[in-house]
Amino acid sequence: MLLRQERIALILLVSVAVVVVSAHGVLTLMGKPAFAHPFTNQSAEGELVVIEGTVERATVLENGGHLTLLVRNTTIFIPASAAGNLIVHNGDSVVAYGIVQTYRGKKEIVISAPEDIRITTIP
Repeated sequence: MLLRQERIALILLVSVAVVVVSAHGVLTLMGKPAFAHPFTNQSAEGELVVIEGTVERATVLENGGHLTLLVRNTTIFIPASAAGNLIVHNGDSVVAYGIVQTYRGKKEIVISAPEDIRITTIP
């Protein structure tokens, strides 16, 4: 049998666990769009951003099948694990959510999952 303080501690622990799990579920349902800021040249390293525009150049990298897109003069890096079977052409419309990182002195957006990028082919 638990003492009074132990019962209170156990109730508090279970309550906190329920709140954390509920908050995780709500934040997951809200998704990245609720937290992403539009990308600008002033976007901070590590910031979650969204960029929309037209693909100016799409390149498959020779070392591992990674993909880079040039959109609004900004590089979007899509690792092979996130690119999957993604097919992109110059002129396609793109909406991408990613993290700002600096590569060779220039800011780029790194995509982490396939659901973070939407491509619309323009006929």
